[in-house]
Amino acid sequence: MASRVSDETSTGNVIRLSHRSAQLLHLAAQGLLQRATRKARKADVPAAIDRMGLLQIDTINVVARSPYMVLFSRLGAYRNEWLDDALADGHLAEAWAHEASFVPSREFHFHRDYRLGRAGHWAQKLAERTHAEARTDMDALLARIRSEGALRASDFERDAPASKGWWGWKPEKKWLEAWFALGELMVLRRERFQRVYDLAERVTARWPVPPPEGALDEAVVRTHFIARSVQALGITRARWIADYFRLKPRVTDAELAPLVAEGTLLRVDVDGWDEPAYVHASHAGLLAKAIANTLRATRTTLLSPFDPLVWDRARAQELFGFEYTIESYTPAARRRFGYNELPILHRGRLVGRLDAMAHRNDGLFQVLGVWIEEGVSLTPALIEDVAMAICECAAWHGTPRVSIEGAQPKGLRTQLKLACAA
Repeated sequence: MASRVSDETSTGNVIRLSHRSAQLLHLAAQGLLQRATRKARKADVPAAIDRMGLLQIDTINVVARSPYMVLFSRLGAYRNEWLDDALADGHLAEAWAHEASFVPSREFHFHRDYRLGRAGHWAQKLAERTHAEARTDMDALLARIRSEGALRASDFERDAPASKGWWGWKPEKKWLEAWFALGELMVLRRERFQRVYDLAERVTARWPVPPPEGALDEAVVRTHFIARSVQALGITRARWIADYFRLKPRVTDAELAPLVAEGTLLRVDVDGWDEPAYVHASHAGLLAKAIANTLRATRTTLLSPFDPLVWDRARAQELFGFEYTIESYTPAARRRFGYNELPILHRGRLVGRLDAMAHRNDGLFQVLGVWIEEGVSLTPALIEDVAMAICECAAWHGTPRVSIEGAQPKGLRTQLKLACAA
């Protein structure tokens, strides 16, 4: 079927997809189309991150910290320490990408050499300001790590109260983060999710494949991130591309034209879209299946609020008709769906959201509320699949007792309780 794509491209014929096929192609590229056919393995963790291009880091821990949850949505039950091991073993690196993220170590040099392009990023500006204000102290901290080896923020004892800004961190934590943003320090490993910092050259020297020396040209880096974004997204409009790696300025159709001409990208028309769409050439096989309408969605799972599928709110709205806001940053009185609102993906559609808390000491997975989108039918398959997704997530957390305290529309709570009990 891949030859059909190349034939149509070479003859100048327009490749056209339905909106539904575009949704499924996007999910397939993200690893969210189908249920896993086997248990997760350790190597699946860096492979999933390589497929996404990056894994955003966030510390909210009501259900699970976001990076662990994003992997669960794709792999099913797996061991959290596999992510930590992949970092410590040098298969992953931490870098400022979309935001603070895990990235494949073999691509770290692109992130390292995109500092000019990221010059306006808040973390870079804050790091530069911090260094200007505390140069002597920051230099002394760097000298200590050079002498003693890798250190955590907790290795710096301080009785004084925390400072304002930088989330109330003590000065040493601010300085460590500033050196990280400036590229002098990297994260060697994590201990109970706490960063362990070391000199960048010592971290990369331990990797199976150290990064190449010498700085890449800024244009080369930008082109790499554009192509990588299209590959990770499966199918995308030009205006969705820049957000993935936070590129500036925005990407345009004119900028993508040379990549189409050389064959790196394939141009596609999608029913109902008034702009062209793009698919990476490496997905020619998936595109052929999308053209033939043979992609099938079987995965039902809960998503992190920071999952790549929903972190671009405009893309989620336009591609899936799903309006989403992270309400953990919304004052409690103004929240509609709760602090830790998890989107529900059901067989290729975003059908609702769920607010939950994992009480690990009590073995309880407390579902505070479930909200199914207006217009979504409460079919037996949907009820069964959503209940199974809740129970799978609860079991992965070691909180096998599930309590469902609220749900909409009317009658959903009872149906979910019965399905979970079964």
